[in-house]
Amino acid sequence: MSQRRVWLVTGASSGFGQAVSEVALSQGETVVATARKPTDLDDLAAQYPDNILVVKCDVTKPDDVLSAFASATQKYGRVDVVFNNAGCAIVGEIEATPEDAARALFDVNFWGAVAVSNEAVRVFRDANPKNVGGRLLNVSSGLGFGGGPILGIYSASKHAVEGFTESLRLELNPAWNIKVSIIGPGAFKTSAHTTGTTVFPVPKAYEGEGLPSEAVRQWFADGSGDKP
Repeated sequence: MSQRRVWLVTGASSGFGQAVSEVALSQGETVVATARKPTDLDDLAAQYPDNILVVKCDVTKPDDVLSAFASATQKYGRVDVVFNNAGCAIVGEIEATPEDAARALFDVNFWGAVAVSNEAVRVFRDANPKNVGGRLLNVSSGLGFGGGPILGIYSASKHAVEGFTESLRLELNPAWNIKVSIIGPGAFKTSAHTTGTTVFPVPKAYEGEGLPSEAVRQWFADGSGDKP
């Protein structure tokens, strides 16, 4: 049997991070599951006690990112796949989004993704056994391809992730055997779009029935959770 791969998943406690962790674990892979609140992963850790390492990691804190990778390499000797997924969302017209909130979102969605990507590349190249390399999966969004009403700041952060990831891919020496991919899912209701979302009130100038922003706000507000 081939050696099981070691995954490092950011934002593993919910949404795509949780789903990918569960699938990898169910296939006998090893997962280093990171979250800001490790206790959110207690159920998953109890289900797969031999295949999972839970690590606290806030991607906006560089020391947390370094510590997560260090924990992975110390326990398993390598990291094969990084699912760079941690994120959050803002719902609100661009005019109505406070600058501090927009900057905080970029700290998670963009700068957090950059920090994880940089350490992933270093580990793949310098810490993994020779010629093993690795695969970096940076999670973007369909909104990384084009904008959407009341999602302008979120969309901008994902455009930034796409440009960064494509540039990073082109910089890497092929001899390092590092593969980099962008994942751009469409509309799924994960916690990034429910409990992980900050919603700002509609400015009076943007009120009106039938506006595109109204339908998007309803999509976030209806709580269906499993339908686009």
